[in-house]
Formats: sequence, C-alpha cells, structure tokens
Amino acid sequence: MGRAVIVGGARTPFVRAFEQFTRIDTIELGNAAVRGVLERTRLPYEEVQSVVWGGVILPPTAPNVGREIALDVGLPRSAEAMTVTRACASGLQSIALAVHAIERGECDVAIAGGSDSTSNAPLTMPQSLVHKVAPVALSRKSGASDWARVAGSLSLRRDLLPQQPKIAERTTGQVMGEAAEEMARRNEISREAQDAFAVRSHHLAAAAIRSGRFDNEVVPVQPERGEPVFADTMVRGDTSVDKLAKLRPAFAKDGTLTAGNSTALTDGAAAVLLMEESKARALGYTPLAAFRSFGWSGVDPADQLLMGPALAMPLALKRAGMELSDVDLVDLHEAFAAQVLAILKMLGSDAFAKARLGRDKAVGQIDDDKLNVHGGSVAIGHPFGATGARMALTMANELHLRGKGTALLGICAAGGLGAAAVMEAV
Repeated sequence: MGRAVIVGGARTPFVRAFEQFTRIDTIELGNAAVRGVLERTRLPYEEVQSVVWGGVILPPTAPNVGREIALDVGLPRSAEAMTVTRACASGLQSIALAVHAIERGECDVAIAGGSDSTSNAPLTMPQSLVHKVAPVALSRKSGASDWARVAGSLSLRRDLLPQQPKIAERTTGQVMGEAAEEMARRNEISREAQDAFAVRSHHLAAAAIRSGRFDNEVVPVQPERGEPVFADTMVRGDTSVDKLAKLRPAFAKDGTLTAGNSTALTDGAAAVLLMEESKARALGYTPLAAFRSFGWSGVDPADQLLMGPALAMPLALKRAGMELSDVDLVDLHEAFAAQVLAILKMLGSDAFAKARLGRDKAVGQIDDDKLNVHGGSVAIGHPFGATGARMALTMANELHLRGKGTALLGICAAGGLGAAAVMEAV
C-alpha cells in the first residue's frame, strides 16, 4: 500500500448562476470535468475503479451524482461510485475519501471532485401540501370526492406557493452573509480592508488567466444555447477599490459585506485523478502532489459560523508535523473577504491560540506572497461542491510548476465546519 498522488485534473469554467450554464445541471457539469480529466491524461477508461463525488445541491431524483457521472461518461460498470456532502468542503472531502481508499489498498485509480448547479436548485413545495395530498395520491381507494375534499382544503399562500430557496443555518436561521457580517464586526474587519482584499483576488485571478496558468486546468463547455465557455466568467481584472466602494451592503443596512467582496452564486465542477504512486509511475504518469494530512473541525454555528479553518488548519499542520512557517503556499477559500481576513487575524493571535487551540503562541502570520497566489473564490466563484477540488488541483500544479514543497488548504463550510489539508510535492 503506497501513497495516493494527484496526476492530473480538470474543471469547467466557473460561471455565475443563471447565466451561460443555466440549462446544465450538476451531473452534466460533472460529466464535463471528468471527461476533461480522462481526455487530458489519456487514461484508458477501464483503469478507473472508483468515483468519489462531492455536492451540496443534490438532484432529488438522482442524489448519487458520482454514480450518474460514471455511467454517463462510460466508465466501467464495475467502477464503484459514491456522493458525499460536507457543505462547502465537499470537494475536499471527496478527495480525502479517495486518498484514504487508495492508501488502504482498496483501489489503485480513482477520480474525485465535486460539482454544483445553483441554477438548477429544486424549488420545494410546503410540507403541508405533501401532508394533505400524499395520503390521497398514494391510496388506490381514493376517488373524485377525496380529491375534491383535498382541493377544498388547500391554501394558495400556505400550501401552493413554492418555498423561496435560502442558504440559511437550520439551527440558527442565519444566512451565511449575516454570519460573515457578525464575524467582521467581532474581528474588527473594515469595509476598506474587505474591498482591498477582493480587488487583490480579482487582479491575481485575472493575471493567472492572462498568463495561461489555468489553461491546463479549465476545459471548455458548450451550453445548449450560445457560444462555448472557455474561461471563468466572473473575474474582473479592471475592478478597483473605488468601484467596490460604491456598492451597497448586501446583508445589513449598516453592514460592510457587498456583492463585490462576497462570493457569487456559481455553477461549475472540478475533478482530480488520483493513483497509487507505483501504479501511476507504471502507467507513465508524473505524480504532481500527495497529501500529508487532513484536518476537520466544528464549532457552534451561533459562534462565528465561518471560523472553522482557524481550527482545522492548525490541526492539519500538527498532524503533518509542521508549523505554519514551514509551508510554501496557502490556499484559503474566500467565501467572503471578511471571513478570510478574520481567519488570518485569528491565526496570528496569541489570545485566540490560548482560548481556542490550547497553545501558548499564535499559529503565525501568512506572508502575502504565499496566500491565494492566483486569487480565490471571491473572484473565480464558488460552486459549493467543486471548490475543494479546484483548490487541490491548482495547488498540485503550483507545487509542481514552482518546485515548492508544501501547500496548506483551508475551507469554511456551513454548519460551523472547517476543513484543511497539507499537500506535498512529489
């Protein structure tokens, strides 16, 4: 049993919800990413033994998205497949499960990743409608009088209007933007600092696109209507702090979070090809990176919902036998600029280290030239289930291209969850 290595990957362009990919659901997006992996690596389909897929908005009629992708793409019917969800960390979770399976000797070749289509999120009907209609609809004895009785009991407002989709915590009722606003206030993160960070993200992502850095990662997607999409569509290389300063608060009248310094709802998919190292070399592939450790954390959703990475990242470092200063690159998911800046502040705080981590000294400061070197989710976008795989793919390539040793990933997720991983060059 050897270590699992990333040997390649692909992702779709990330596109704002309800734009070019509106008619492409999460399974089709996953198909595009997986086909991209197979075409670019020229891997014979029969070599794939497992597909592990992450998702958040799962289609009600086909929730095992991983299996549907395997069948659609034409992988061997014997290839097992599963779908996992850990909110915004689902893509990284899928990779972790595939890594563990390979390193336990359960398989040699796996595709792991994730996708989400906010454009195709199902509209749900009130549960009261189900309670009234289901007993009649499911009974063979129901007749016209039964249906007439049910129809007479229905209320347009209470029973027949679809429920508005809302990304809110079940335990608190708070939407993620409201939680990030609270986090910004508690950690004294200013509007100016958030806007400056958002501009940095856009400029770095735009520079990466111009340089061709993402060309070996992004595969074009042809929508049913319109032109093919070749690159991420939300990156704004010409944005500025002055432009962002004109935007209104999005989650509170006196708030600091805006559409410009927050992640937009996004459609997209990303996947990586993982192999046992000796198998990869036997097939002629060059391993790019491996995983030294993972870290997972949870906090009370009512207490700084998005602080999870500040707990998970130190845990992953400890498991890898490393300090933050040992890391060459850091990729931190940008749900909101405020959340990233708050996490950075926590990692650099002695008081936070003592109160939350049980250590005397701060985890440390992250050098600007190590952090999100090609921008992040604020600019590129965030299809919930795909982001972790996007980050892992970009960091695997970056370690290989730069000749660097290690990268640290950190992701916040709904439910007060945090996820992290330490990657190492091979």
